[in-house]
Parts: sequence; C-alpha cells; structure tokens
Amino acid sequence: MRQSVARLDSSRSAVDPIDPRVEQALRYIVAIGAVLVLLLPAARASSAQIGWLPLWLLAMPLTAWWALHRFRLPWRAQDQAAAVPVRRRRPGAQARRRARPLARAAAARAA
Repeated sequence: MRQSVARLDSSRSAVDPIDPRVEQALRYIVAIGAVLVLLLPAARASSAQIGWLPLWLLAMPLTAWWALHRFRLPWRAQDQAAAVPVRRRRPGAQARRRARPLARAAAARAA
C-alpha cells in the first residue's frame, strides 16, 4: 500500500507542475522578508499582536515555498548510492497472540 502511495506522489509531481506565478510571488515575499529582518532592528523583535516577527517575515514564507515543492529535500548523489532496498513482508499468516495464563484461569473459574 505504501509503495503505491509513493508511486502516486512521484507521478503526481510530474503531472502537476508548479505554477511559476506562485513561485515568483513566494520568492519576492522571502526576499522582502529577508531584507526587512536584516536591515530593520524592529523587524527582529516581537509584536504583541502577531508574535515573533522573523517567523512571519521569513520562516513562514520559506515554509510555504518548501511546501509548494512538496517538501522535497535537495538531491545529493550520495543519497541514490545509499538507497536502501524496500523490505518485503514475510510469507505466511499473521501471528496471533496467545491467551494469557491468568485469563484462562479466570475463564475456567467463571464457567
């Protein structure tokens, strides 16, 4: 089941390209937030109404940009070389729990 979900996610990313207008808007928002946080000391403070300003000016737009790319991490050649093969389930039925000795004794007394 998990393999089919993984295949759907990878095929969906090829089918649904990222809207360049949304990505461009997020890039501008991240750039403006970074400039504000770096140049204005007030942008590094905390506000009583919305909280810590660098979170809203920089961290949230960066997270939205990352989510736009479906939370993919940067690809490295080492990752592909160290790929772990998928574990297969063992053949046979699922193991069942044994009845506890106390439960058997209580059932025998009740009967």
